[in-house]
Amino acid sequence: MAPGGPDRVRVADVALRDGLQNEPRPAPLARKLELLELLLRAGVDEIEVASFVSPRWVPQMADAEETLEGALQLRERIHGHGAAQPVLSALVPNDRGLDRALALHSPARPVKIALFTAASEAFAKRNTNASIDETIERFASVVPRALEASMQVRLYVSCAVACPFAGPIEPGQARSVADRLLALFPAAAIERGDVELDLADTIGAATPERIEALLDAFADAKAPLTLHLHDTFGRASQCVRAALARGVRSFDAAAGGLGGCPFASTDACRAPGNIAASELVRTIHEAGLATNVDEQALAQAEALAQTIATELRAEA
Repeated sequence: MAPGGPDRVRVADVALRDGLQNEPRPAPLARKLELLELLLRAGVDEIEVASFVSPRWVPQMADAEETLEGALQLRERIHGHGAAQPVLSALVPNDRGLDRALALHSPARPVKIALFTAASEAFAKRNTNASIDETIERFASVVPRALEASMQVRLYVSCAVACPFAGPIEPGQARSVADRLLALFPAAAIERGDVELDLADTIGAATPERIEALLDAFADAKAPLTLHLHDTFGRASQCVRAALARGVRSFDAAAGGLGGCPFASTDACRAPGNIAASELVRTIHEAGLATNVDEQALAQAEALAQTIATELRAEA
């Protein structure tokens, strides 16, 4: 359930991480901070700021520390301290990544981390060079350290609907991986709400019917659900409506529709990215539900995100 009750929906923006890491060149830090400020002022509930991966593999994230530090300063300046401030998060692949996140995290400046695996063995090996088992084993040391530091944790299960290599994924397969991830957490942490499950339609293959089947498999999940939709085939808004009808009250989106799985693209055609934040918010509001997002302010962030992407692609 989203903060504020069943009629309020939580919106997380992933443009700075999932969006920009898929662009051909790194975005300048100043541009990232411009976008961060607009998103903070627009009222999104969470911003996924960066990924603490090796810059050798993802050069777009080479300035992850500087980006997160800038985000923390902007959040304090715009929103002050307290429970109402937007959440800032970063993807952490292993203990080394956690070390980098912990260096910037404190009770006064909390940072949330995101852990990532897939419901598809083929995708896990292609995307992280590790099996699902190896990835979960890697997180076994990350989770207790994060909880000891009072960090909240997001658990991504990518390819929850389909895999670009293995095809359709059975909902039970996604649930099995999610349960294995949740098994890393003590019951008290789950009960406190320190962990969430983020189900990702990584290649945008979902239909409303497939989303309903996926949610049926998670009907008794122990942790709250977030849905991460890509708009590869233009069906993301339909899937949002189906998920809202099933009670989902937390979604990811990306300003400007940035991102998208590179495996869903071809040499001739770049696949559309994440559902655009403006489209997500509009769909939620049209369904008669509320968000904390100011649509006019969000439009400014969307325009800047699209401008940044255009600049990076033109210079590549």
